[in-house]
Amino acid sequence: MSVYGQTAAEAIVPAQSVDQQIDAFFGKIADAIFGVIMWEIPLIKTPFIVAWLTIAAITFTLYFKFINFRQLGFSLAIVRGRYTDPNEAGEVSHFQALATALSGTVGLGNIAGVAIAISMGGPGATFWMIVAGLL
Repeated sequence: MSVYGQTAAEAIVPAQSVDQQIDAFFGKIADAIFGVIMWEIPLIKTPFIVAWLTIAAITFTLYFKFINFRQLGFSLAIVRGRYTDPNEAGEVSHFQALATALSGTVGLGNIAGVAIAISMGGPGATFWMIVAGLL
């Protein structure tokens, strides 16, 4: 800086805003986490996160003794309203509660996620998503 104020070079370079400083700081952390999560396992050529989620799905399926298959009929009976008492207070049916919960959970992200998976992995991605969903 000169005696009379900023030089021309100092005036051209603006200071970083607060959001740029935060982004620069956390960007390094996010890149490190992304590198760990998306690390490709050499033996099976699969990202770590895919293997981790598949192992977790299989573990919970075995731990709960295939409840996703054993209790499918019971869950459908609940949604259909077989266990609904018309004398109970409340205005929301089991199906309405399920539909509301699913709409909040699934949302647009899964629709876009399927489209991205198919565009990147081809039609076989649909098969593997169905297989993973059944776990």
